[in-house]
Amino acid sequence: MSDIPSVSATVEDNISNRYLTFTLGQTIYGLELFRVVDILTIPAITPVPGIPSYIKGVTNLRGKIVPVIDVRTKFNQPEIEYNDKTCIIVVVIHDMQVGLIVDTVSDVVTIQSNEFTNPPEFGGNESNKYLSTIAHTDGHIVLNIDCEKFFANDLDMFSIGGM
Repeated sequence: MSDIPSVSATVEDNISNRYLTFTLGQTIYGLELFRVVDILTIPAITPVPGIPSYIKGVTNLRGKIVPVIDVRTKFNQPEIEYNDKTCIIVVVIHDMQVGLIVDTVSDVVTIQSNEFTNPPEFGGNESNKYLSTIAHTDGHIVLNIDCEKFFANDLDMFSIGGM
């Protein structure tokens, strides 16, 4: 019996170094696949007053209230009108589900450890403060988001009951 790998070990091996890629404009970003729960077309989003503008509100996902963040707005990029390619990537962070609005979902890619590099420093510019690594894979540059950093200021608001 010890020769049979556990299901959780097999699942972990299958998603190790795998990233869901998505785009904002022409830029490709990556999220660690183990964090991704679902990908949705844009559902009804209920606005919540008194929250930062990049948090578009909440939505009901199978009976669970999920906060929704527009990644474009959080990255200080101009807002665009949502279209049929716009989607929400639902991720788990600290046992909470949060939706991320992105322009398009691209692909699931495997990135080998030798393809990663640290984000460069841009002289005090905080443009890379949400990145864990940058990868060059399949002829594309992928900016990998560090979910801990990305959600650092928002988790308290979500968990305190601000939403």
